[in-house]
Amino acid sequence: MTLLDLSPRPAVDDQLVTLPVVVIGAGPVGLAAAAHLLDRGIDVVVLEAGERIASSIRLWGHTRLFSSWQHLIDPAARRLLEDAGWTPPGDLDRMPTGQELVDEYLEPLAALDPLASRIRLGTRATAVGKDGIDRTRTDGRHRVPFLVQIQDAGGESAQLRARAVIDASGTYETPNPLAASGLELRGGSSVADRVVHALPDVAGADRHLFAGRHTTVVGAGHSAANTLLALADLADQEPGTRITWMLRTPSATRVTASEADELPGRARLGARTDELVASGRIELIDSFRIARAEPTDGGIRLIGTRDGEPAEHETNLVVNATGFRPDLGMLREIRLELDEVVEAPRRLAPLIDPNVHSCGTVPPHGFAELQHPERGFFIVGMKSYGRAPTFLLATGYEQVRSIAAWLAGDLASASAVQLTLPATGVCSTDAAGSGSCC
Repeated sequence: MTLLDLSPRPAVDDQLVTLPVVVIGAGPVGLAAAAHLLDRGIDVVVLEAGERIASSIRLWGHTRLFSSWQHLIDPAARRLLEDAGWTPPGDLDRMPTGQELVDEYLEPLAALDPLASRIRLGTRATAVGKDGIDRTRTDGRHRVPFLVQIQDAGGESAQLRARAVIDASGTYETPNPLAASGLELRGGSSVADRVVHALPDVAGADRHLFAGRHTTVVGAGHSAANTLLALADLADQEPGTRITWMLRTPSATRVTASEADELPGRARLGARTDELVASGRIELIDSFRIARAEPTDGGIRLIGTRDGEPAEHETNLVVNATGFRPDLGMLREIRLELDEVVEAPRRLAPLIDPNVHSCGTVPPHGFAELQHPERGFFIVGMKSYGRAPTFLLATGYEQVRSIAAWLAGDLASASAVQLTLPATGVCSTDAAGSGSCC
């Protein structure tokens, strides 16, 4: 195992010092990383695959976050905004929706000079490596610039050279498969039009998909619970709307109401879900392990086992709320050190193990826990948690603050990680079940 490196940043020669840090992803953590780097006098380029910043958040923008405004605004970003005359939201104890987070905070931040000129929209990072050498070469590796392969919306490719790379690309675009094995669902291509991504807009843009139909939500976490509650509201308005909640596990411990949860929105979410199941308005099928699927005249048939016995379930639509996983394909030429279970950085993994920790009990961590053998490369934000659930934005903000300090050579600040999070309730032992955040 690589030894923990507590030294200041690697020596930056004349070649590297002229290059920017490349940040992948213009979501909350990626923009916060840019703010901290600029605050340290380090140039940066932010790559955003979407045509607008925070493109993933916009997909679930109708959903209300668990954290209040006071935990959602990065300190360095706030300083930049307030210097430009921005006024923070009036009620910092209020929990905004994802779209409100974008409209009231992220869009104003991204529009600021000097950030606006450094954000490249419609630009996807497709691979990260080292300039002129592959991952097998060791000699002098830390003195060689990073090379980031990019592709624009028109399919044109190019390359960017960088002194360091911070991957804040998130995991929302890479959901876990429905199959209990973790492999791609057998028959999945034949039912792709009947499977919906987590957190659909049930009350708005996607209402027509669910009204008067039978929907089965698969997943044991808060993303599933949010959708179940929205479907229950729709069923009150649209006759014939049926709801089934399918779990791989015997119970949904992650959304069980808990008085110890200091995130009140999440506590209420669990309590309301429990009530709907108890009243029979949501049918609960537990211990169902999906193996394959096939289309039916009216929808989809899920085939697998329940309590070890063959089982089938028919429905019109399936919402895949089984959590998310990091896309590691673009990092094949980077020397990574990842935990073999949750695919998080190896030193971070024990601190976020869902068998032990909820998001509020994760200890503060920064550059030291996020290092890889490839010096100057970091995975941050939701993606840094790999397959572990319940990431909070405040955690990501402290991650990038520490990394920016380390890149600037300020070891004292980089090592002085501090983070105060609300205490949370129970945490499920099913690491693939939720993917809730914020």
